Amino acid sequence: MSKKEIIWREILIRAREKKAAVLTQKELAATFGFSLSTVFNALKIPRASNIITVTGRNFRLNSYQKLLYLWASCRSLPKEIIFRTKIDADAGKIESLMPPDIVFGLYSAATLYYKKAPADYDHVYIYCDKKGLNEVLGRLPPLDKKNKNYNFFVLQKDQWLDTRKDFPPEQAFVDIWNAPEWYAKDFLRAIEEQLPV
Repeated sequence: MSKKEIIWREILIRAREKKAAVLTQKELAATFGFSLSTVFNALKIPRASNIITVTGRNFRLNSYQKLLYLWASCRSLPKEIIFRTKIDADAGKIESLMPPDIVFGLYSAATLYYKKAPADYDHVYIYCDKKGLNEVLGRLPPLDKKNKNYNFFVLQKDQWLDTRKDFPPEQAFVDIWNAPEWYAKDFLRAIEEQLPV
């Protein structure tokens, strides 16, 4: 995930969790170890779209919804996929095969976060770094390499996902926004109802 997206996600999370609409570029740079110019560049598009207003040392988030939709529109889910395959099992069985410390994404994450699934789903997405991929692969049944009807996807995990107790619903929303499955719209609607949009 790009540094710009990491910064946008953090702004959205703070706005939701801490009701923090006013932030500083310096604070965000220190949180991630990014340069001030990286944070400044990440704010260019939201600033031009009047999603944020920069004043002196601070900036104000004017619209949580617009930033969420901007991020969803810029997200490229296929670029994040580091492994995919077809597993002959339902979503629940696939999820049960995963290591206990795995980070579930998209439909699994939304279901865990909200304690219910707005629709049945049969695709499982997880977040994992390349180092942890071998453990995941070791838990899977023999793979059918000829079948291209993929239903299991591993997305590249950024290091800051591990610092969160729960998978951010904002991340689930923007990922599902870019997912091709027909039931994505039901999940989007359900998540949107819970977010401060």
